[in-house]
Amino acid sequence: MPKFDANLSLLFTELPFLDRFEAAADSGFAGVEFQFPYAFDRHAIAERLERHDLVPVLHNLPAGNWEAGERGIACHPDRIGEFQDGVGRAIEYATTFGCRQLNCLAGIAPAGAEADTVRETFVANLRFAAARLKDAGIRLLVEPINTFDIPGFQLNRTAQALALLDEVGSDNLFIQYDVYHMQRMEGELANTLERQLPRIAHIQIADTPGRHEPGSGEINYAWLFHHIDRIGYTGWIGCEYLPAAGTHAGLGWMKALAG
Repeated sequence: MPKFDANLSLLFTELPFLDRFEAAADSGFAGVEFQFPYAFDRHAIAERLERHDLVPVLHNLPAGNWEAGERGIACHPDRIGEFQDGVGRAIEYATTFGCRQLNCLAGIAPAGAEADTVRETFVANLRFAAARLKDAGIRLLVEPINTFDIPGFQLNRTAQALALLDEVGSDNLFIQYDVYHMQRMEGELANTLERQLPRIAHIQIADTPGRHEPGSGEINYAWLFHHIDRIGYTGWIGCEYLPAAGTHAGLGWMKALAG
């Protein structure tokens, strides 16, 4: 059976953030991930993780002003210093509570920026982050995201991510493969997972349409979970979906599809 972790940015949102750790543990999750922990005291997060015996699987590097619509700054040529400062802050959080993977969101290119400059900036920032994180014992991930949900997102297909890994040339840079995003952009889920497994460090899931629970849409998750086991993936699978009718009401999919 795959090893699922709860994304506390999308699940258990009926509760304040710090109370979601207990809810995840009570629901049978052994691990958690979250998008951005920076609005909360890192020691408070560490205390909740320890209290409820939860593994901190993943969180993102700072991604600019999320509330204003920014979706990452790694490709922004005029914000390299801010990006580098964010890497340091992310390491500070991750090392406080023992998180060993951080995801970097590419972002949307700023208006008027030259495409070559945007890519060169992204590559240089990834080299910087991969090296800093390696020194801290943390893996760096990049995530292709569909352009229906985030128009203009700079990294949106698996082939782009693979080419990016080759160009950066770090042994500490991997792909975060989100099944929902890649179903929307390209399909070919099973073959991609199997072929690129050595370069995939983390998997996330949601169904489509709607980004709701597995089993609510078009993806054959019962088959896919078996396939993920068969090809030998032993990492965590992040449940990063929008519950259709409350988190607890929708958790039956785990037993039905992966039990």
